[in-house]
Amino acid sequence: MHKLVSLILILVFSWGFSQEKESKNPRVGLVLSGGGAKGLAHVGVLKTLDSLGVRVDYIAGTSMGAVVGALYASGYTGQQLDSIIRSTNFNLLISDKVPRNSKTFYERKNSEKYVLTLPFNNFKIQLPSSISRGQNVFNLLSKLTLNVSGINDFSKLPIPFYCVATDIQSGEEVILDHGNLAQAIAASSALPTLFQPVKLNNKLLMDGGIVNNFPVNGLLSKNLDYIIGVDVQDDLLMVDELNSVSNIMLQINNFRAVEELNKKSKLLDIYIQPDVDDFSIISFGQGLKIIEEGQKETLKFLDRLKSISQVQNFKKRTLKFPEYNQIKINKVKVSGLGKYTSSYVKGKLRFRNGEIISYDDLGKGVNNLVATNNFDSFLYKLTPSGNSYNFNAQVVEAKNTAFIRFGLHYDQLYNSAALLNLTKKKLLLKNDVVSVDFIFGDSPRYNFDYYIDKGFYWSIGVNSKYNLFRYKVSPAFFSDNQQFSEMNRTEASISDLTNQFFIETLIKKDLSIKIGVELKKLTISSSDNYLNSLFNTNSYIFEDSNFFSLYGSLKLDTFDDKFFPKDGIFIEGNTQLFLSSSASNNNFSQFSYLKLNIAKAFSVFNNGSFVLGAQSGVKIGSSEIKSLDFGLGGYAYNNINNYFSFFGYDYFSLAGDSFTKVHAILDYEIFKDHHINIAANFASIGDDIFFQNEWMEVLNYSGYAVGYGFETIFGPIEIKYNWSPDTNYSAYFINFGYWF
Repeated sequence: MHKLVSLILILVFSWGFSQEKESKNPRVGLVLSGGGAKGLAHVGVLKTLDSLGVRVDYIAGTSMGAVVGALYASGYTGQQLDSIIRSTNFNLLISDKVPRNSKTFYERKNSEKYVLTLPFNNFKIQLPSSISRGQNVFNLLSKLTLNVSGINDFSKLPIPFYCVATDIQSGEEVILDHGNLAQAIAASSALPTLFQPVKLNNKLLMDGGIVNNFPVNGLLSKNLDYIIGVDVQDDLLMVDELNSVSNIMLQINNFRAVEELNKKSKLLDIYIQPDVDDFSIISFGQGLKIIEEGQKETLKFLDRLKSISQVQNFKKRTLKFPEYNQIKINKVKVSGLGKYTSSYVKGKLRFRNGEIISYDDLGKGVNNLVATNNFDSFLYKLTPSGNSYNFNAQVVEAKNTAFIRFGLHYDQLYNSAALLNLTKKKLLLKNDVVSVDFIFGDSPRYNFDYYIDKGFYWSIGVNSKYNLFRYKVSPAFFSDNQQFSEMNRTEASISDLTNQFFIETLIKKDLSIKIGVELKKLTISSSDNYLNSLFNTNSYIFEDSNFFSLYGSLKLDTFDDKFFPKDGIFIEGNTQLFLSSSASNNNFSQFSYLKLNIAKAFSVFNNGSFVLGAQSGVKIGSSEIKSLDFGLGGYAYNNINNYFSFFGYDYFSLAGDSFTKVHAILDYEIFKDHHINIAANFASIGDDIFFQNEWMEVLNYSGYAVGYGFETIFGPIEIKYNWSPDTNYSAYFINFGYWF
C-alpha cells in the first residue's frame, strides 16, 4: 500500500514539474562546433530556428562555430548571415592579398614581380609560421561587429555568448567571454598553419578546436531549459580511407574529439548533425550547399522545435545595421610599437584625430599599413565615444627584416630568366630598405634599390639597374646613316646601365611626384659580318656613350590590377633634360623629352572590362642621338628608355623623335582567372610629326591582337596572336610570369 502511494506521489510531482517546464518561457542554449567551411551549416540551422520562432538565449562556439555564433549573438538573423556568405569572396578573405589600391607604389612593385618571399636571417631561410596572417578575416569581423564594439562583456550582447581558444604555449583551454569580440573570434578560429596565432591578454591563442571543439559544458551553468547542439566535426575514417599521412594524422586527432563528443552529446536535448561528410574544411566555394544541409537536418526536429517556439512566442527581428558611410575618429591610439613611431603608423593609416571618414577608407588605411609588411599583426577596436569612435590598435612588429625572394619569367625579348632577390629592411634607418635583384638566364641583369620611405614627406631613393638583351633589328632604327636604309634586320646587342638618385613625395596615396638626376651608360653594337666588312671593324658600334640628365615625373595609378584591370585610372607624365654626354659621334647638344601615358579601365558588362589609353612623346632639341629616339613594336611591361609596345609590329620596328599612340583592349574573364581579350592600337611616329598639320588626323600605323591570359601564382601567362594589315605581319607573343 505504501509503495502504491509513493508511486502515485512520484507521478503527480513528475507531472507537475513537466507541466511547469512546458508552461513557463523556456530558455534555450545553442552550442556550435568547429569544422572550417563545414561550419557554414550553422547558418542553415539558424535560418530554420528563425523561421520557426525559436529564441536562443545563450550561444557557445568554437572556430567557425564561434564566428557564426558571435555574429548571430550580435543581432544578425540567419538570413542576414546567409547574405553575408553569398557576398564574401573567401579566396580573398583567407589569403593575405591586399587590394592593389591599398598598397604603396613600392609594395605594388614587389607584389607584381616576386613569386615567393621567405624570411632570411643569419644566412638561413626560414619558413613562415602560417599561410596567412588573417588580417582580411579580422578586418571583416571588425566591420560586422561594429554595432556591438562598445560591449566588452559578451554576456551583455543581444544574445550572451562565449567561445574557446587554445593557449598555444601551455595547451590549455581559454574561455573568451569579454574584451574585443572580433579579436576573440579571430583567435578561436585561427586554424593552425592556415592562420597565425593571435596575441590576446599576453597569451598566444589559436583555434579552440585543438582542445575543445564542442564547448557545451559552459552552458550547463547558464540556467537553460534546453540545449541544442550542432555538430559538423569529422567522424572516424574507415580503413580504406586511411591511405595518406594527412588522413592518418586527422584520424589520430579525432580519437579524442569523438570520444569526448559521445559524452557531450548526452548533455544535449537536441543534437543536430548535418550531413557534411562530402565537404572539407576548405570547401567555402560550396557554401550554399553546406547551408542547405544545415537546414535539412534541422527540419528533422521540427515537432520538438515547434513545441519550444509555441511556448516562447518569439519572433526574431531583422535589425537594420548602419552602412557606416561616415565615421568620426575621435582618437587614434597605437600600442606595441618599438622600432616604428606612432606618426609613421598614423601616416600609413591616413586618418587622424577628429577626422570624418568612411568605413571603406578606414579599411583601406589599415590595408595600406599592413601592405608595408612591417607588422606581423595589426588588431584594432573601434570603441564608441559619443557620436564618434576611438581607434585603439595593438601591433606586433615584424621580427624578420631580411628576405629572399624568387621569380620566373619568359618572353621573346629577354627569353628565359630566373630572379633571386635579397631584401633588408631597417639597414641604416628605421624606415629604409635595400633590395638587390640578380637575374640569371639568357639576358643577365641586375637591379639595386635603396629607399628611405617617409610617406607623404619627401622620400629618398637610389636606383642602379643594368639591362642586356640581343635582338634582330633594322640598323636604321639606331642610325640615320643612309647606308642602313635598305638593310635587313641584323642582331644587335643592347646594354643599358642606369643610375639614379631621386626624391619623391605622395600628394595623395595614388599620386606621386618624383625628381632626380640620372647617369646612363648606353652601348648598342652588332657583330653582323656584313656590317663588320662594310665598316672594316670587328663589332660595329651604334652607340657607346654616357649621358647625364635631370628628370621628373608625375604618376597617378588607381588600377585595381596591373595586368587585367577592371577599374581605375593610370596617368604618368615624364620629362627629362639631357645636359651632357660622352657621345661617340662628338656631336652632342642638349635635348629633352616630354612623355605622357593615359589609360582608363572600366567594366562594361559582367566579367567584361574595357581599357582605353593613349601615349605620346616628343623629343626637343638635338636630333643626332638616334639611339634614344622613341621606338614602337612588340609586347612587354619592362621596356627600357623610350621603347613602347605596339601590336602588329615586331620589336624595334618603328622609330622617330616623336610619336602618338592610342589603344583599346576588351577583356572577358570566361571563368575565374582565365581571360580572353582583343586589342587594337593605332599610331603615328616619325621625325617632327608634331610640326605637321596632319598628325592629329592620320594615324599611319595599325595593329591588332587576340589573346588568352591566365592568372597564376607565378604571374600572368599570356599568348597573343597579333597582326597588322599594313605589312601583312603576323606572329605570336608569349609571356610567362611576372615581368622583371
